[in-house]
Amino acid sequence: MAIRNIRIDRDPILRKKSKEVSEITPRVKELISDMYETMYHENGVGIAAVQVGILKRIVVIDDREENKLTLINPVIKNPKGEQVGMEGCLSVPQKQGKVKRYSELELEYMDEDGNKKEIIASEFLATVIQHELDHLDGILYSDRAEEMFDLEDLEDISEEE
Repeated sequence: MAIRNIRIDRDPILRKKSKEVSEITPRVKELISDMYETMYHENGVGIAAVQVGILKRIVVIDDREENKLTLINPVIKNPKGEQVGMEGCLSVPQKQGKVKRYSELELEYMDEDGNKKEIIASEFLATVIQHELDHLDGILYSDRAEEMFDLEDLEDISEEE
């Protein structure tokens, strides 16, 4: 396991479309392990392979509640509803943005053992999934944000209240 460098906004790889994983190899499993270690090191709740410079359709998520997921070749089905919330990103440091997302979705994916899976996600988990899957298509949350904020500005506002 290793902590990998996170690619930061303006790195051209973040704007590329990731490729499907055709086979779960030892290298893919090592990448997944490294992605978890990197995400935990940076205190994130999700990370896509492209954020560590690998153009593969792989995402890992741990919402620190009950959902720890490895998503390979994930596809959203039947999105419903709407929610708006604040998002941040390991690839867009020191910023947050207000983003509109679906409030519920079905997700088809393969796990790290190659098993096809399906889940229904809502609220925070649905947001995290949509955020990370956008990365696989070269989209950053800042592209979708209605408003963007510097974290230090948000801290100043909360101290004033």
